[in-house]
Amino acid sequence: MSNSGPLESIEPNLGRFDADHPPDPGLIDACVHCGFCLSTCPSYRVMGTETDSPRGRIYLMDAINEGKIPLSKASAQHFDSCLGCLACVTACPSGVQYDKLIEATRPQIERNYPRPLPERVFRALLFNLVPYPRRLRALLAPLLLYQKLGLQRVVRAAKLLEPFPRLASMESLLPPVPQSAFRGSIAVLTPAQGQKRYRVGVILGCVQRLFFADVNAATVRVLSANGCEVVVPQGQGCCAALPHHQGQEAQAKTLARQMIDSFANTDVDAVIINASGCGHTLKNYGELLQDDPQYCERAQQFASKVKDVQEFLYEVGLTAPLSPLQAESLRVVYQDACHMLHGQKISVQPRQLLRQIPGVQLREPLDAAICCGSSGVYNILQPEVAAELGQRKVKNLLNTGAELIVSANPGCAMQINKHLEGQKAIPVMHPMELLDRSIRGVALSLHGSGHPES
Repeated sequence: MSNSGPLESIEPNLGRFDADHPPDPGLIDACVHCGFCLSTCPSYRVMGTETDSPRGRIYLMDAINEGKIPLSKASAQHFDSCLGCLACVTACPSGVQYDKLIEATRPQIERNYPRPLPERVFRALLFNLVPYPRRLRALLAPLLLYQKLGLQRVVRAAKLLEPFPRLASMESLLPPVPQSAFRGSIAVLTPAQGQKRYRVGVILGCVQRLFFADVNAATVRVLSANGCEVVVPQGQGCCAALPHHQGQEAQAKTLARQMIDSFANTDVDAVIINASGCGHTLKNYGELLQDDPQYCERAQQFASKVKDVQEFLYEVGLTAPLSPLQAESLRVVYQDACHMLHGQKISVQPRQLLRQIPGVQLREPLDAAICCGSSGVYNILQPEVAAELGQRKVKNLLNTGAELIVSANPGCAMQINKHLEGQKAIPVMHPMELLDRSIRGVALSLHGSGHPES
């Protein structure tokens, strides 16, 4: 029997929204067009046009719903310019659920607006590559050679990809391929150190498990050191965040079902994720699979167990002793990932954990709630807007005088590292890497290259 939901095969309704969960008129009518969202919207800040603001997009949704304007290139581009950062949801005094509106609109665009062929080809490349760790892994060796043989320097210096801005943006985000990416997977079961307090499952992510494998290893060690037995199902794939954020709903549902299946019978108290964009989607599996009679209830049960690792550790408390990372105090700035701050409402917890590390001095940047421009693959699909946002974010982070930037999302880390190039050499690390070092008593040595020594 097929796992497809009853409405996934709906016929295209070109130029209009179809009957499969269009933007809810009731949610649209909640917007009183007060404009409080404008100053918090990153795309409006950069582009300055009403139709590239949450309020303007809600106008467009309403007009398409009522048949006053078509779903066309002119209207679709304003929805595409939205980062989906959800800052407007936090700022709205009327409680407008813009997150639900834009999530309903994106699949409508993908089904009912025929994109130009080059764009369809490029999007197909992205969505058939990035959410599949095995396919990404096959590229690791060629990418390592590309970097080690100096080809990357040649391509960038000669600006060979400049005629292809999206490919150029994708290449510019490529982090150094780490040796850890070629090592074996994390053990299926890691016992708790000391008294067992919880049994938790860990999600490895897609880009995270390959380009930031050390973050996953650190996460497992921190959980184990704090009394958690850690289960890592080896059959897990992508959490569905990337295609879900871009309206690839059929693909997102398939990946979500696979993730739920991979954690079946693990009997965990919590499902732990250490990447904020993934966490927001995982916590919304109940809505994503609401029309699937086979998975609806299982999705709700799964989502109820999902916890960001910082959220979880703050709630259960750290039991492992923490050591200073340096002989002197360490100035740290924490970068709020949007789907952590606005989507999951997690802000205090990461900061409180970092403050427990002896010697850490936490700095706060200007415009902390404004997106860095990463937003999944936004910095690839909308490179110009993303570049300006990335430059602004890095400037604000550096202006704090911090020696170290801490970010809990791989996409944000890549975006920030990209825009740090040519500026002050300063490392970007995940909070779990700092906690892991502190627990193990491994000093953090910052040096001129901007990368911490192991």
